[in-house]
Amino acid sequence: MTKTIDVADVQNDLAGVLSLLSEGAEIILTSNDKPLARLVPLETSTTQRIAGLHEGMAWTSDDFAEPLPDEIWTSQP
Repeated sequence: MTKTIDVADVQNDLAGVLSLLSEGAEIILTSNDKPLARLVPLETSTTQRIAGLHEGMAWTSDDFAEPLPDEIWTSQP
């Protein structure tokens, strides 16, 4: 559903505009009957992550947690 609302009306009823957005409405903001902007509700993901879904797809080397050599910090070979 798309609603067209004048900017002056938005200033007077921001709560109503936000309510329309939360219901999924798209809002076209106008000034003097000229479109200025389009407000659309944010899409929130209802997909839940599944732990272990891609198990074994990535790896780290055995020395991953070891301190880096001094040459890295001093920039000297």
